[in-house]
Amino acid sequence: MEVLHIHRNELLETVAKAKQAGFVSCIDLTAVDYLIHPKRDLPAEISPERFEVVVTLISHNPPKRKRIRIQIPEDEVCLPSLCDIYPGVEALEREVFDMFGIEFEGNPDMTRILMPEDWEGFPLRKDFSVGTVPVRFSKDIKR
Repeated sequence: MEVLHIHRNELLETVAKAKQAGFVSCIDLTAVDYLIHPKRDLPAEISPERFEVVVTLISHNPPKRKRIRIQIPEDEVCLPSLCDIYPGVEALEREVFDMFGIEFEGNPDMTRILMPEDWEGFPLRKDFSVGTVPVRFSKDIKR
């Protein structure tokens, strides 16, 4: 699989060229939070950031995949939406927004998709508290 590390301002151009080259579908769009483990192998011209968005494209003829990795700084968690290039990616972008707080400019419905609308925070961020659930032991249960 070919893996491209690109700057955020190259995203739309890179994805459009990939589609013209036969990558007909975006099969995955997700994110990673590197808060705890910031070290990773990146090309020298790409500086590591807290977040990374990962886009996986597929070509059927010939069969191959292309992965595009984009570094996202913590203080500017926004990327352009891929909806115009790959219709149907809206839900994947909404999931990344809901879980990581990364917005996609141009997405027609940038609202939560998994969590309740009034939920505060982003559950897949490494600094999000997992909270506690009280445990009931069998001796506490009245029969």
